[in-house]
Amino acid sequence: ESDTASEISFQFNKHKKTPSTGSHSSDMASVSSVSGSVLSVYSGDFGSVDAQGTVEFALDYDEKNREFQVHVSQCKDLAVVDEKKGRSDPYVKTYLLPDKARMGKRKTSVKKRTVNPVYNEVLRYKIEKMVLLIQKLNLSVWHNDPLGRNSFLGEIEVDLASWDWSNRKLNWYPLKPRSLSAVNGVDHRGVMNLSIKYVPPGSLGKMCPKNPPSGEVHIWVKDVKDLLQLRPSGVDSFVKCYVLPDTSKKSYQKTRVVKRDTNPVFNHTIVYDGFHTEDLKDACVELTVWDHEKLTNHFLGGIRLGLGTGLSYGISVDWMDSTQEEVAFWQEMMSAANEWIEGLLPLRSL
Repeated sequence: ESDTASEISFQFNKHKKTPSTGSHSSDMASVSSVSGSVLSVYSGDFGSVDAQGTVEFALDYDEKNREFQVHVSQCKDLAVVDEKKGRSDPYVKTYLLPDKARMGKRKTSVKKRTVNPVYNEVLRYKIEKMVLLIQKLNLSVWHNDPLGRNSFLGEIEVDLASWDWSNRKLNWYPLKPRSLSAVNGVDHRGVMNLSIKYVPPGSLGKMCPKNPPSGEVHIWVKDVKDLLQLRPSGVDSFVKCYVLPDTSKKSYQKTRVVKRDTNPVFNHTIVYDGFHTEDLKDACVELTVWDHEKLTNHFLGGIRLGLGTGLSYGISVDWMDSTQEEVAFWQEMMSAANEWIEGLLPLRSL
């Protein structure tokens, strides 16, 4: 059934006393920091104002320094956010799509009390031209709120594959409302095909040589479809697995790297023992997909299998946030002991 199999002993009792509330390994810490940036693409109070006005900018690629440059000049006639005071405090933010997390966001300074801000700032990305040409530029304007509820003022999206790179002049572009996909939270990162199974303690009978003294959770990662293509050659991907709240090396498992394939087949099985039936309410299986590179790995998407209650052993945790599909998948496993439960689950930005 699989080309590799891992078995990990997992002890929950120690976590009941000192549950982890987000203490991740170094790789998982990067997921946390990345997810903050990803979510902030459309964070804030969206319903307060309608998009209006224009933005003036120019694009250029510096061949010598291998640098993409966005020259943000100014905006005109932006919406007023605080009508009582008649003010907006705007700034401009950019991302490269489809993977907002990979290159990160760039943003200008904030201009206070104006709907006609002047920036004259250059936002820079170190990126190869071939990679840049399979990206889109998302440029959006925001009102900066001291309490963090930033308001969306408008955006424009540029397909860099069809951009006229001989045009280095500043030009005006109308700001548009958020796209329907953004409003609905659509962020397609691929789909994971997997099966899971729970084997309760002693459920296989005394005569079975493999009858576990404590319960086991079996995770069979089969394949992933439609991963983000970060390079023209494809993507070199692998899957990481933790059973939270344990983020120790004992909990950590990963598949092999499948190179140059946006539809990788892993066929990798992991077995976690030490599970008691009551632990299934408080544990969460986190599976994340990564692009492997020499210097650093890039987060592509993931799923979290659990009850999504926001609590683990009575402690509030941000990772117990399973979607309805993920919760239903986990519940089906809990109610069908010793049976493989198959599923196709969309990857998301955790």
